[in-house]
Amino acid sequence: MKAETAGPEQAVGTSAPRRRPVQRRSLERYERLLDASAGLLDEVGAGALTTKEVAQRARVPIGTLYQFFSGKESLLAALAARNLDRYLDRLARRIEAENPQGVAGFVDLAVEEFVAMKRTVPGFGQVDFGLVDRLPAEGTAPTDPAESAEPSDPEHLLDAELDNNEAVAVRLRVLGGAMFGSEGFPLALRVALECADAVLKLAFRIDPDGDPTMIAECKRLLRCYLADQDPA
Repeated sequence: MKAETAGPEQAVGTSAPRRRPVQRRSLERYERLLDASAGLLDEVGAGALTTKEVAQRARVPIGTLYQFFSGKESLLAALAARNLDRYLDRLARRIEAENPQGVAGFVDLAVEEFVAMKRTVPGFGQVDFGLVDRLPAEGTAPTDPAESAEPSDPEHLLDAELDNNEAVAVRLRVLGGAMFGSEGFPLALRVALECADAVLKLAFRIDPDGDPTMIAECKRLLRCYLADQDPA
């Protein structure tokens, strides 16, 4: 099967970045800010992340950060969008190299690449394609609303209309091409993403590296469920 890769997409949710730079120097600063955000997420968590610390870690003036992002929520949205683009690129390359057979083969590679990113990509345990866990409410409101611990709309970091898992399902359907062309697949992929999200969260709660038994069960669950939609 030849994968149809969807091109990189900037986050288009209500928390989308103000602008994505095109000049090399500005793009390098933009990427440094996202890299700094990811590193700090592993150290302090999403709730304690601040734009000031991100700018300091990235060695970028705070004013430059606000040229690209309206605040912390915008940073998190951009990081989630970059994670999704990179995940789809990794998955597409695996598909091209290994030519998986049918939906079951696609499922195995999709789960494996997600698990690999969870284990190795900075910040991915806090923000993958959205916030991994809802943040606890703060006792007092932040002085700057842009630094609020909880994003105003955490379920729509990737897209203003689609929630995060639905947005991921749409991109996976594009990547799968004709494999996911039957009428029932849009809803089935949406449900599959919700199931995978829950089971893989459990796998990484049991074991920081991902419990192998739960990961295998996630694959089995998705294969069995999506097989009902596969005309092959």
